[in-house]
Amino acid sequence: MPYPTFENALPDDAPGGSGKSGKESSYKVATPLLPAVAGRATRVVVIGRHKYYSLFSVQLVEFPLSTDGALKSGMQVLKPMDLVWSNSHPDELKFYLAVIKFQSLYEKSARDVESLKALVKNPVGYAFYAHDHNVSEKVSHRSVSPIKISLSEIKIVVVVNREHTHYTIDCELSVNGARHPLPRVDIQYDYFVVSENRWHLCDNVHALNVLSYFKECGDSLTLSYDAFKTFQHDVLAKMELHTTIEYPYLNKTVAGTGTVEDVDDLEKIIYLMDQDTHVSINPVIRYGNTEIPVLSKKQLYTEDTEGNRIKVERNEHAEDEFIALLLKQHPDFMEQLDDPLLYFYVNKKSFLDADWFLPAFEDWRKHNITILGFNTLKGNTLNPNKATINIIVNSGINWFNTKISVAFGKTKASLREIQRAVKRKSKFVQLDDGTQGIIPAEWIQKFSSYFEAGEILDEQTLQTSKMNYSHLSQLYTEAELDDEVRAEIQNYKAALGNVATLKPIHVPEKLTAQLRPYQLTGLNWLNILDEMRFGGCLADDMGLGKSIQIIAFMLMLREKRAPETHLLVAPTTLLYSWLDEFRKFAPSLSIHVHHGGSRAKQTTRFDSFDVILTSYGTLVSDINFLRKYAFGYAILDESQNIKNPSSQRYKAARLLHSRNRIILSGTPVENNTFDLYAQFSFACPGLLGNRRNFRDLYATSIDKFKNKRSLLTLQSKITPFMLRRTKQEVAKDLPKKTEMVLYCEMSEPQRAVYATYEKELRDFIESRNEDDLAKSTIHILKGLTQLRQICNSPSLVADDAFAEDHSTKIDVLLERIQMLSRHHKILVFSQFVSMLELIKSRLDVHQIPHAMLTGKTRNRDRVIDTFQNDASLRVFLISLKTGGTGLNLTAADYVFIVDPWWNPAVENQAIDRVYRIGQQNNVVAVRLICKDTVEEKMMVLQESKTKLSADLIDTDKNIFSMLHRNDFLALTDR
Repeated sequence: MPYPTFENALPDDAPGGSGKSGKESSYKVATPLLPAVAGRATRVVVIGRHKYYSLFSVQLVEFPLSTDGALKSGMQVLKPMDLVWSNSHPDELKFYLAVIKFQSLYEKSARDVESLKALVKNPVGYAFYAHDHNVSEKVSHRSVSPIKISLSEIKIVVVVNREHTHYTIDCELSVNGARHPLPRVDIQYDYFVVSENRWHLCDNVHALNVLSYFKECGDSLTLSYDAFKTFQHDVLAKMELHTTIEYPYLNKTVAGTGTVEDVDDLEKIIYLMDQDTHVSINPVIRYGNTEIPVLSKKQLYTEDTEGNRIKVERNEHAEDEFIALLLKQHPDFMEQLDDPLLYFYVNKKSFLDADWFLPAFEDWRKHNITILGFNTLKGNTLNPNKATINIIVNSGINWFNTKISVAFGKTKASLREIQRAVKRKSKFVQLDDGTQGIIPAEWIQKFSSYFEAGEILDEQTLQTSKMNYSHLSQLYTEAELDDEVRAEIQNYKAALGNVATLKPIHVPEKLTAQLRPYQLTGLNWLNILDEMRFGGCLADDMGLGKSIQIIAFMLMLREKRAPETHLLVAPTTLLYSWLDEFRKFAPSLSIHVHHGGSRAKQTTRFDSFDVILTSYGTLVSDINFLRKYAFGYAILDESQNIKNPSSQRYKAARLLHSRNRIILSGTPVENNTFDLYAQFSFACPGLLGNRRNFRDLYATSIDKFKNKRSLLTLQSKITPFMLRRTKQEVAKDLPKKTEMVLYCEMSEPQRAVYATYEKELRDFIESRNEDDLAKSTIHILKGLTQLRQICNSPSLVADDAFAEDHSTKIDVLLERIQMLSRHHKILVFSQFVSMLELIKSRLDVHQIPHAMLTGKTRNRDRVIDTFQNDASLRVFLISLKTGGTGLNLTAADYVFIVDPWWNPAVENQAIDRVYRIGQQNNVVAVRLICKDTVEEKMMVLQESKTKLSADLIDTDKNIFSMLHRNDFLALTDR
């Protein structure tokens, strides 16, 4: 017989609903109440069809009552919203909201069932009436009749029987366990099964679709064998997803019992599908070649060896375990289990939350569940696998090589992509297959530390300098370090942990000097660095003999290994001082000075020398050919000359090719912590990471925020590679040093000039906020410099408006020189060469023998030697910049600092030209300060703002870079 096609109508496919299908309803069945006579009116719920659309409609109506309690005309349609505002009971609120929903025009959806349940629950106890449209299109007391309405358990079973010549298909309906013949029931408004005068709400839309089909085609169908095959494929196959289909004539077996081989193999699968704002999770078990949705009622069939069709009972135990596993993954799944859907669903945003889906997927995979469809979700680029991270650290020649494998399933993430993600502070890393892996939060900081300490060699390898050995055990676990690496770390710690415990080595035989104990310790330290191929910084105080330690080290190197040529770079002013030191203490070493306009620009001659001496300026000029030569050691004296990593000096030094590198500086930190970066990146490549990381982690943190943890971390990094001894520690035999301040009172004319310039600068500072001042640093520095010059002499500002040129400081200084010069030699330092010229003129007038050293001085060495050895030459005028480092002027024992500098360390360097090894007399250092001026306030600021960073490197920081608006105002405070 012909039959219509059954369409598998899922409930308008918006996820929702949480009904009680297949179970006894827990709701109280509402029976119509006898109309209340009180008030001669009663409220009832009228259900029917929308007057304009084929939609279920509900109205809340108040009818007047007759004396016998019957409804009569004069009804009034109520507004349920008015009742909502006066009610606080949750179930009653839901009831009124359901009335509101269905009394208006609405769009049908699966969520309608929830509203119908709230309505049928009827917590307010109203009577229900059905509107008969055949009586009247309008609701009236004549067109409504009372009904009983409840949420009921509707069960539909389709029974297929095979006869000799045909098949019969019957539909059986039971309501709350009672059989109901199909001809006696009707379906109203797509959700209600009506039997006699009772309306049963069915929350299983699919069951009603089956019932509707058989109501239309007949409750019993008879089909030929051929027609049945088509009917089974087109109709029954769709019905059995949600409806039980029984085949009494088939034999039965159980899946997984070994009876039927093609269905014994069970595979659990989860299909993921995009549902606009949600993701559906469809659990399926594949029995052999047949997939069965776990939440469906679909039957499983196979054929025996004789071709007979056999019904296979599904493996309920395996399916229940599968569902139980899913129910643990999300709190909404238990409620969704009651929906007439074949899948669970999750809001897409919640689903793609890595904290949810990664653990869920991992749990599913542990239970051998295949996950399909994740990458097809619209807008999703995430990789569905948790990161698997494996690390092993091996030892290389100069580096520790860390093999890092970060896998997301079968796809690996490259270290460069992980580094990009870490820089963006993102947990998402781009993978080669176009997806994005999710880096666990606890690994973001770990990778950040790895990249700070090392450099990427290739896609899976990170190189960490062996100089970072002390931090390697903090970066990685013991299990991640191989045996050789662990042994190396222990060896480095033992060797460099305490310099004082190093085994003494013999002093080179050809050294023509006696090393002091601390100098021998320095030689031991340089030797152990050489053994380990580590660079370092010899940062002893000025005057403790860094040069003789290096000269002894050069001799030792020649004894240890085959001849090699070393490069020593120094400021131009010190080149010939170094040459003299080598000739004096190591005459056996051949030295070549690569400097001057007539120098040969070829490296072929270098092989015949032990040491090549050159200046920083020559290094920059000749780097293109110097870089081609392989030196044994590259040594930088006064290495603060390369402290700026943007400078040509630094860039040229980094291009040098040498087996190892050493830097020398009494003040490696002149201005701020960042000074260390360039110097150590030359001497100890890889120790401090890249420039940006160093600035963020250490320089800014220490200088700006005074972060103690950052300072201690940096200290622990550099301590093994920096040897720093002070005079107080090791040169106790040095004579006494006395430092004093000599205050000078400016004359009235000089004070007037000062006050004018001070007011102008103060007005400028007061008129600007903190941000504006940050952009005006050069202008402020110029103003402060002018004030300092006026303290020396008003004539230094070269302002024609002021004729005053008297200098109180020169008067005071000349008085002291006249008093002291008969018995003492005197150094006079000033930052301003023009001030030295004024002092020189006054010395000439008084016929006091003197010498002067500035940047323009030629034959520096002859001038210095003359002052040291000529007893008649009593005064040496020196510019602070030119003579602050590298000079040995122990013939003098008085030092005058004419104008104080922002950084006391620079002044101390000047004083150390006198107070150094070889000095036999007590030393007196005098600072000349004008009272009530910027000079005096500079000293106060130095005390309050600048702290000796002994934890790091025993030197001061540049105070000017740390000043703020209030500090500038304090400098110009009247």
